[in-house]
Amino acid sequence: MDLLRDLLFDYTLRNVALGSAILGIVSGVLGCFAVLRRQGLVGDALAHAALPGVCLAFLLTGSKTPIVLMAGAAVTGWIGMLVLLRIVRHTRIDSNSALGTVLTVFFGFGVVLLTVIQKSRNAGQAGLDKFLFGQAAALTQEQVTTMAILGGIALLVVAALFKEFKLLSFDPEFAQSLSLPTRGLDLLLTGLLVIAVVIGLNTVGVVLMSALLVAPAAAARQWTNSLSHMIGYSALFGAGSGVAGALISVSQSRLPTGPVIVLSATVIVIVSVLFGSARGLVWEWVRQSRNRRGLQAPPPVSPVLNPPRQEAA
Repeated sequence: MDLLRDLLFDYTLRNVALGSAILGIVSGVLGCFAVLRRQGLVGDALAHAALPGVCLAFLLTGSKTPIVLMAGAAVTGWIGMLVLLRIVRHTRIDSNSALGTVLTVFFGFGVVLLTVIQKSRNAGQAGLDKFLFGQAAALTQEQVTTMAILGGIALLVVAALFKEFKLLSFDPEFAQSLSLPTRGLDLLLTGLLVIAVVIGLNTVGVVLMSALLVAPAAAARQWTNSLSHMIGYSALFGAGSGVAGALISVSQSRLPTGPVIVLSATVIVIVSVLFGSARGLVWEWVRQSRNRRGLQAPPPVSPVLNPPRQEAA
């Protein structure tokens, strides 16, 4: 009851829980398409590519206004994704190697910029290092509002183009045969992932953001074979892990909120992998056990080979 009262009336906890829930919903929905397209680590590259954008935005403007830093993160995240696509399409480097290259180069550049800012003795630079691991406890109402607006725009785009994104995720060749702009849809979906990464920087940081794109979607996949149901489950799991992480970090002193949110999502994944109704290991073991027992059962009696015995007159 105390936690519930604090959740409703405590300013800090309310902002943290609401911001974490928004992030969980947005990343859960968009993560479904990334997981189905086997691009789960793309979110990791986007998150790490966003760090230099935060630093450059601060160096150019001297402001730590959330929308300014998010804009900078979005620009470099988008550039990082375009570089990744160029490397894969125009060189012989495979996608995994290109992903690792983009991730490390952009992240290294961001760390260098962050070090330069910290050594500049600029009083306004305090707190920029929190973008590495997030600082959900410092979320303000302005930041939560910005997250809600950007996340709402991303969800509206997904709702409007759900059929196209669905076809692109399951059968891109067929989508191309229907004259759908598959390349444009691919770039748009990547842009939506950039939005999810950007709104999550304050909460879980660049290091842990990819977990929130992958974990809820991976857990939801264990419960259903329908994409629409998977998106609903993933949004629910993402929001649940966000609120649970916020409550646990508050109830236990000095626990960082971002890592606790990720750990909460991990628990949901483990439970889903074991007990998910569609792909859970436990139910799969039960089905296989029933099938084995069915194969070992004695064959039914054939009325032709074993005619019924007639009673004597």
